[in-house]
Amino acid sequence: MYRLLAGLTLLLSGVPVTQATDVISVRLMTLDLAVDIAQGAIDACRKDGYQISVVVVDRSGRTQVVMRDVFANQYMTQLAQAKANAVVLSTTSSSALRMNRADIAAELNYLDDLLVLDGGVPVTVAGAMIGAVGVSGAPGGDKDEACALRGIWRVQERLDFAD
Repeated sequence: MYRLLAGLTLLLSGVPVTQATDVISVRLMTLDLAVDIAQGAIDACRKDGYQISVVVVDRSGRTQVVMRDVFANQYMTQLAQAKANAVVLSTTSSSALRMNRADIAAELNYLDDLLVLDGGVPVTVAGAMIGAVGVSGAPGGDKDEACALRGIWRVQERLDFAD
């Protein structure tokens, strides 16, 4: 009886009956946001005297932006892409992946276009990853990661107040 009444109530209210898993809401990073993050990382590394490559990918690992400074070569760009991909795989920074999963880091490096090296960080909104940034070219992965984080910090207020 209860099911019948509940069904009639929904039918009469005009609300379509759907299951919660039929539709998923997703937040996506805009091109403008990705460009600003990449430029922020380039600017941060320039201030420290480093010529880098930056790759920003969306939440599924598709490349949105590739930027490289004048003296950054193609291998730096490939490394930046591979670091960003490691973030998409793990939904955490590539340095955290390297530390937390040292037991399989070598095996993960066999995956196409993925390297477990410091320098990749997630871009998050309200606790959900919307993309990742990979940086390569500074003298050390810790410096690559610092530049990536500074690129995100440049837009942090926009991320904090995204609806």
